[in-house]
Amino acid sequence: MMIRRILLPLSGTGEGEAGLKTALMVARVWNAHVTAVYIRVDTSVLAELAGESLSAGTVKNMVQLAEQERGERLQALEAMFARSVAEYGITGTTPSDGSASASILVLPGGEPDLAALLGRLADLVVAPHPRSADDVSSSNALHALLFDSGRPVLVAPHLAPNQIGQRICVGWNGTSESAASVWFALPWLKRAQAVAILWSEDYQRRGPAADELSAYLADHGVRAELIGFRPVDREVGVGLLAAARDFGADLLTMGAYSHARLRQMILGGVTRHVLEAAMIPVMMSR
Repeated sequence: MMIRRILLPLSGTGEGEAGLKTALMVARVWNAHVTAVYIRVDTSVLAELAGESLSAGTVKNMVQLAEQERGERLQALEAMFARSVAEYGITGTTPSDGSASASILVLPGGEPDLAALLGRLADLVVAPHPRSADDVSSSNALHALLFDSGRPVLVAPHLAPNQIGQRICVGWNGTSESAASVWFALPWLKRAQAVAILWSEDYQRRGPAADELSAYLADHGVRAELIGFRPVDREVGVGLLAAARDFGADLLTMGAYSHARLRQMILGGVTRHVLEAAMIPVMMSR
């Protein structure tokens, strides 16, 4: 499978800039097209939310202020987009077989799953890094992409990487989610300079072991090093990221939420820790 279509949902210029630059870097690797999507919140819902508790004049002022802020945010996003594509030397605005290209699309809406629906016809979805564990809107949008797009989601780090896909780590625990991550990552693995399978007895679930994955990848022409790791302070996610860092990885691919999401939100978990703490791009699959 070749990567030709990349979807990047944008909501702001903070972490969005690193997300955009990560997407553009991927586009240059694969000569793919990036569609940066900004979904505008419908300001008319403010009047409905206010109901009869506020005067008509107050509601009107609220809507006008929201529209002004929405316009300013869109202007900032468009300026960031123009600046970033120029920095990466991308001039095309339509898909091309010969070079990377990028365009920005503005859509009405506001539903957190709208981007996920668009992602179903992308080869890869790039998501800006969740700004913090307490950022509900950001995490809801990210979870919608992971659970509803049916596509791998590349979570960008806080800062855009210098390279991607040369040294790849596969976080393996034998689950269907990790198997899906390997399937989607095969194009990356085949072109990588070095690949490592990260495994731990504390991470392994019911399913094929790491050496079986190594044999599978060998059948696809991918030579992978087996690296065992241990939890750090009883945290599997900390040990996983430490092993990826020691390998010098510039991309980590893994399954997402092998356990129920609610349990991970309450008790923590590997997925949650990696989402919060990873300093490299992480490609997650469900």
